[in-house]
Amino acid sequence: MLLVASSAMAQNQKATIDVRGNCDMCKARIEKAALKAKGVKYAVWQAETEELRLIYNTKKVLLNDVAQSIAAVGHEADGISAPDSVYAALPMCCKYESGNPHKAEDDMLMEHKSKEHK
Repeated sequence: MLLVASSAMAQNQKATIDVRGNCDMCKARIEKAALKAKGVKYAVWQAETEELRLIYNTKKVLLNDVAQSIAAVGHEADGISAPDSVYAALPMCCKYESGNPHKAEDDMLMEHKSKEHK
């Protein structure tokens, strides 16, 4: 019996992947999407680092599958972008910088204004 438990544990692996987000609503959505991927045992996302810590069964799921699941709910994960329509439907507080076209426009406008004042 101990051998079986040990063998099952050997299939579990820890990993950390980058996931874009901002707030507690993001945290809940990201963790829920990760845990929906069959084989994910543990998923905790930290807003400060934008990292998702996972424990998953390597025989049941690939990290890419977990990232795809998270991207499908609107968050860029491990380099996989969220679909535009899903991202657009996120609450405003959940829209992270790299995918927010308004942020990019604001940055360009501020850069232009700072050059004018020099």
